Amino acid sequence: MRFPKQYALMAAVAMAVMALALMAAGRPAQNPPSDAVLNKTLTNEMSEGEPYRAIDREVREFMRYWGIQGISLSVMRNDSLVFSKGYGWADREKKEEMTPRHILRMASVSKLITAVGIMKLWEQGRLSLGDKVFGPEGILCYPEWTAIIKDSLYYDITIEHLLRHKGGFSTKGGDPMFSTRSIMVQNRLTTPPDHETLVRTQIGKPLTFVPGETQEYSNFGFLLLSMVIEAVTGSDYESWMQENVLKPAGCTDFHIVNNYYQDKYPDEVRYYVQPDDKPVSEYNNSGRTVERCYGGNDIHALSGAGAWAASTAELCRFVATIDGRPQVPDIISVESVRRMTEWFDRDTFSLGWNDTKPTGEWTRTGTFSGTSALVKYFPDGECWVMITNTSTWRGSGLAPYSTEMFEKSRAECSALLPKRNLFYLQ
Repeated sequence: MRFPKQYALMAAVAMAVMALALMAAGRPAQNPPSDAVLNKTLTNEMSEGEPYRAIDREVREFMRYWGIQGISLSVMRNDSLVFSKGYGWADREKKEEMTPRHILRMASVSKLITAVGIMKLWEQGRLSLGDKVFGPEGILCYPEWTAIIKDSLYYDITIEHLLRHKGGFSTKGGDPMFSTRSIMVQNRLTTPPDHETLVRTQIGKPLTFVPGETQEYSNFGFLLLSMVIEAVTGSDYESWMQENVLKPAGCTDFHIVNNYYQDKYPDEVRYYVQPDDKPVSEYNNSGRTVERCYGGNDIHALSGAGAWAASTAELCRFVATIDGRPQVPDIISVESVRRMTEWFDRDTFSLGWNDTKPTGEWTRTGTFSGTSALVKYFPDGECWVMITNTSTWRGSGLAPYSTEMFEKSRAECSALLPKRNLFYLQ
């Protein structure tokens, strides 16, 4: 596919910069000590003082304007963590302040994690991006599923189609990952569907478009990718990802979250909705009403589509291992980095990322009740990662405002940030 000459030039420059970075004779690549737990070493005090005042001011104004209880923010430059700090409350009721150690739901930023898992399996020769998902030749070739499928277009869906949201699925009748109550009623289920049951309720329906011909954002497609990982590895998704993707990246505190406050992980924050957000019916058709961020949806069931939680510092660490820079060893190959960040046009999703511009700017967002997350990788090698523990009325539309806040902070303080690397504190 051809694109305008100015984009071609920017793409060439970006690839040249990456190539130089890969050949750079900088300091030796480092891996964290095997017993190091990043979340246990960082404190707010490490990112306080004059160089950070502009960040503090912008973040606190952002929180005030949007009514956010707590924010975690980390900044990485050329694979070195230079800033990591919490603002506001991790748990207001317990008077627990936000710190870098806290982990937060990252919503659809989880898709970036899942995409890396798929690329690892591709590198190992255990699957191809062109592999079919359903039918006799598919990875999910279960006879009972094939018997349900009536639309033969399902047999054309590939791994890459799912990664690029081109699988043919639509949310016009409701997103199945956020329609548990309706699915239970329609299918006479007395309990919320597990993943296999959910797939069976969906694959009997016709696809909305021919796979590969257009795109529509699909959480269901990334659930299927999570199940592909399970089918190929013979392991459950979370365990395999932790052992084969996250721990090699130096990330030891990533978890698939649970639905309720009482089931949260140690150091996981409390989530909040806006004051005027009314209670909703519980996702399991119990008849109870609940706070939307605690039981309004089956967040745990999102799996690799949206259920991961982590600290922003460890999320920075993860990005450092998939960005093609030499300072932190990557867990995927140069070719995988290239494929994940390749730009085609404005209407084609990148692999795992929302958008990867030919200039070298990469974006990944995530939003649902109680959570808003943004990963922004800039062409100059800075990566800003922010997660909130509070919904805003803008929903997924908050990302442009978060980006604006990043840009203001960068303009004022990037040149002042010290040359240090908080990844390697002992």
